[in-house]
Amino acid sequence: MSWLGTADRTRAGRAPADAPGRPPEPDTVPDAGPGLLTGIPRQRGGRAAVDGDAAAQGDTAQEAAARRRGTVPGLRWRPWRLLPTPAGTPFTFGYAVLLVVTSLVTEYGDPGLVSDLLQGSSTDVAHLARSPLMVLVASALWIAGGMTSAYALGFLFVLTALERRLGGLRTAAVFFGGHAVATLATELPVAFSVAAGRLPESSLHRLDYGISFGVMTCIGALAGLLPAWLRWPLLAGVGYLAVTDLLAYADPMTAWGHLLSLTLGVAAWPLLRHWRAHRTRPAPLLGDLGRPALQGAGPT
Repeated sequence: MSWLGTADRTRAGRAPADAPGRPPEPDTVPDAGPGLLTGIPRQRGGRAAVDGDAAAQGDTAQEAAARRRGTVPGLRWRPWRLLPTPAGTPFTFGYAVLLVVTSLVTEYGDPGLVSDLLQGSSTDVAHLARSPLMVLVASALWIAGGMTSAYALGFLFVLTALERRLGGLRTAAVFFGGHAVATLATELPVAFSVAAGRLPESSLHRLDYGISFGVMTCIGALAGLLPAWLRWPLLAGVGYLAVTDLLAYADPMTAWGHLLSLTLGVAAWPLLRHWRAHRTRPAPLLGDLGRPALQGAGPT
C-alpha cells in the first residue's frame, strides 16, 4: 500500500466519498425532510413515528390528526353512556334493578303488606334507637313517589355519571354516606325535641324512607367533577328547588335533609377529585417499577 493511498484515507479508516473507484452510497432516507440528518432514523414526532403510533392504537390517519389537535375521537357523544350498564356501571345497574323490584311491589302488592314493609324500613327515631344499621340500609330500598318520580330519574343519570368517574365502591360510599349522615342529622333533632316536650311522642314513629338524601348527595358530588359551564347551572337549579321546597314548609325535616345532602356532596369535592386523579393516573412503566430494586446492585 502506497503512502499516498494511506494519506487519502479518512481517520475512520474509510476512503472519502469522492475517492476514485468507490461506488456511491445509497441515501438511507430518500424522502428526508428538512431538519433530518441523512442516515439517522426519523425523530419521534415525525411522520413515521406518528403513523406507527396510530397503527399501534388502531387509529386512522384522520383519528391520529384529531388526537394531535386534542379532539380525541373516543370522546364522541354517546347517549347510551348516560344510562347504567352491567359491565360499565355494575353498582348503579344492580341497585336500579333492585329499586325496580321494590317499586313494583309497592305498586301492585297487597296494601297491608306494603304498609308493614315501609313502616319496618322507616328511619324514624324508634327504629334508629333499636337497629340503626338495618333501617339505614332498608330505607334506601324504596323510592318515595315510585319509578316515575324525579329522584328515580336523578338516580339513574347522576349515579351512572358518578360511577363512570369514580368507580362503583366510591360511588356507593358517597351515596350511602350522604344518606346516613342526612338521616341522622334530621332525626336526632326530633328525638331531642320529643325529650324536651316540644314535639309529641308520635313524632318518634314518623315515616321516613327513600333514596332522595343519597341522590342529592351524589348530585352535589358530581357537580365537582364536571366542567364549570355545567357545574354551576346544575348546582343553581337543584339548590333553587331545595330552597323552594324548604320555604313551602310542607315537610320541613325532609326539605332540610335535601339541602344538607346537597351541601355534603359539595363539601366532598377535594376528596372526590383526589379519588378521580388516583383512578385516572397512568400506571408506571415496568422499568420504573424495577429501578428501585436495581439501585445499589453490583455487576452481575
